Amino acid sequence: MSTRILGLSGSLRRKSLNTALLRAAQTLMPEGDALEAATLHGIPLYDGDVEAQDGIPSAVDELKEKIVASDGVLLVTPEYNNSMPGVFKNAIDWLSRPPDDAARIFKGRAVAVIGASPGGFGTILSQNAWLPVLRTLGVRHWAEGRLMVSRAGKAFNEEGELVDENTREQLRKFLAGFVDFAANNA
Repeated sequence: MSTRILGLSGSLRRKSLNTALLRAAQTLMPEGDALEAATLHGIPLYDGDVEAQDGIPSAVDELKEKIVASDGVLLVTPEYNNSMPGVFKNAIDWLSRPPDDAARIFKGRAVAVIGASPGGFGTILSQNAWLPVLRTLGVRHWAEGRLMVSRAGKAFNEEGELVDENTREQLRKFLAGFVDFAANNA
């Protein structure tokens, strides 16, 4: 049986290193398993008044159903100001609304976090900033593997292809471990 992972890049930028890392992950999945990339485009800033008046935006509802249909979620996070990007956290805030639906989306779901940064520390602070959020959501966080691509501008070419063989191998091993976790620890 194929394991289905949903990948989310926390960047909206067209030439994002993290979106490039997500695309690379799609090509390096274990044979027979699938990684679908979803986008945060179209998700408005969270506003409780908008939620009360108009309900959950359709872009959020569509993403919720993709998460529910997956065996696990791969968060591909940039690091902005030593933390997670606001657009990424905002999307998770919407996805956890209303509170009585949050368990259907997140409770017990396998989640892993990776990231790429042009800096020398990878995305260690961003990945650490996700920990209290993931605990609050009640996910099964896979923390046995860590992947923080530092100096990512050198790992990708101008077309956004992952050309660094060491990083490709690390990503391949990370994905194999996460797929095994998502498939066998439900």
